[in-house]
Amino acid sequence: MTVARLSTEGSNFELKRAKMNARLALSFTEEDKVGTIQLHNVGLVVTLRIGGYDVKRVMVDQGSGAEIMYSDLYKRLNLRLEDLTAYSSLLVSFNGKVVIPRGQIRLPVQTGSEVVEVDFIVVDTYSPYTAIVARP
Repeated sequence: MTVARLSTEGSNFELKRAKMNARLALSFTEEDKVGTIQLHNVGLVVTLRIGGYDVKRVMVDQGSGAEIMYSDLYKRLNLRLEDLTAYSSLLVSFNGKVVIPRGQIRLPVQTGSEVVEVDFIVVDTYSPYTAIVARP
């Protein structure tokens, strides 16, 4: 697996190859719920460092099978349409509508001291979140 190290200079980042232990950076089990009151099923919303930027309102979706980035965030990260690679599958949004992806992009994501490369599917639709990441 490839690990990226982010530089501390502005918005630029450097990718370096390094080995990473097979360890979950962020995960929760059913045992973690013991002793807590679960009034409703609300996703965990966090701030992650994506592509060298601190990105707020990232939802960790336990049921998601894909990492999603919304086009507003894609534009704010100063990424170009030419940076996208093809992604040919259709997606179904939370409200049941079919969404046609703009493409896919691999970016480094940092949680704590761990940095991993994540393949985000970029979609052009509204969301209160900037991105959705799957539970590891």
